[in-house]
Amino acid sequence: MPYADLLTFFHTLADTADVITTQHFRGALHVDSKQAQFDPVTIADRGAEQAMRALIAEKYPKHGIIGEEFGTMNENSDYTWVLDPIDGTRNYIAGIPTWGTLIGLLHMGKPFMGMMSQGFTSERWWGDGATAFYARGKTTTQRLHVREHVMLKEAIVATTSPDVFANTHDLAAFNRLKTHARSARYGNDCYNYISLCMGHTDAVVESGLKIYDIVPLIPIIEGAGGVVTNWHGHAAGDGQIIACASPELLNEIVGVITSS
Repeated sequence: MPYADLLTFFHTLADTADVITTQHFRGALHVDSKQAQFDPVTIADRGAEQAMRALIAEKYPKHGIIGEEFGTMNENSDYTWVLDPIDGTRNYIAGIPTWGTLIGLLHMGKPFMGMMSQGFTSERWWGDGATAFYARGKTTTQRLHVREHVMLKEAIVATTSPDVFANTHDLAAFNRLKTHARSARYGNDCYNYISLCMGHTDAVVESGLKIYDIVPLIPIIEGAGGVVTNWHGHAAGDGQIIACASPELLNEIVGVITSS
């Protein structure tokens, strides 16, 4: 598939999702929970994913899709789209604009391209693992670069919330990590990874993530010069994730969080 055509389609998907997510943001929303422990979903989550799935089915009927709200189809396809219509739904329903639509594409099971769109702030980020870019509204597109040559003692590390950790052992590992860092920040969901790509945060450490939480972001992070692995420095999937600015910082982080 020609890169220019594929990127145009990514923007089409994001434009479509933005219309739906911004229509409902800060409106009167009915919020459902997908499980007994509060896991919110709204008409905006479902509507945005349905609209993107329809466009993919029309344009690339043989491609697979993995979506947070409507599951998996054609999972054995060489190309599989990974969709999180609103990453940060808790922030979305609270009227806080640190959420985004995540759109990823796997080729032969590996992250190939990714995009994050925030319709309310008119911001968009995308990457292909080699380069990454940012645009706001009609402004000129800018290259993304992580902050270089930062060691752990100088680093800003981030995670969404203590609640994202899958167990008390993982939470203890993050608490240990933050004692070695300059600063630790909480909140922001997908925006933490984008802050890393823009050179404002140096590492994001989380566990309990699903494939649609991280796969769309990997090509952006790597395209900005960052690295993404699991907690042992191996290939990232879902679950435990480290995203950071350099292999050197990664080695420090792995050493601290696996030290007990």
